[in-house]
Amino acid sequence: MSFLIQSAHAAPEAAAGPASLFGQLLLPIAFFAIFYFLIIRPQSKRTKEHRAMIEALKEGNEVIFAGGLMGRIKKLEGDYAIVSLNNNTDIKVQRASVLSVLPAGTIDSI
Repeated sequence: MSFLIQSAHAAPEAAAGPASLFGQLLLPIAFFAIFYFLIIRPQSKRTKEHRAMIEALKEGNEVIFAGGLMGRIKKLEGDYAIVSLNNNTDIKVQRASVLSVLPAGTIDSI
């Protein structure tokens, strides 16, 4: 029956030691580096920029927030902002929900 199955020959142990360990560690390190530069680093940069924008908010800024509405900040109260949507409508939103600050004069109807 040995004529159907060929004998397996093991590689020498000296050649499999350090090169094998390096090869096994290289792939996970490469994957982590790719994830870091393509996903983790850009996301942390966007988070840092958003946090700086939230801290720089002041009364009179024209903003767009997460609900898609645009308005002018009327008053800041800690983590909340009172936003005036028009002359009669004011709403209270979380400062973190502000997506972007618009250039002054963008909103004409307020």
